[in-house]
Amino acid sequence: MLSNDLIKGAAAAAKYLGPAFNRNAVYHMTATGHLPVIRKGKLLFYRRSDLDRAFASQTENQAA
Repeated sequence: MLSNDLIKGAAAAAKYLGPAFNRNAVYHMTATGHLPVIRKGKLLFYRRSDLDRAFASQTENQAA
């Protein structure tokens, strides 16, 4: 279900990603196109599945 996959805001996304991330890091990664985001006016929404996929692909690339 989509509502279970959505995270509202950069601070919540940073919390989901773990202690290596803070709100400013998520804003920066969003602004530079490294994190996919859904924008509704001034609100930012992140999909858990997109965040998981973004970092899974980076760890796979580093292992190769």
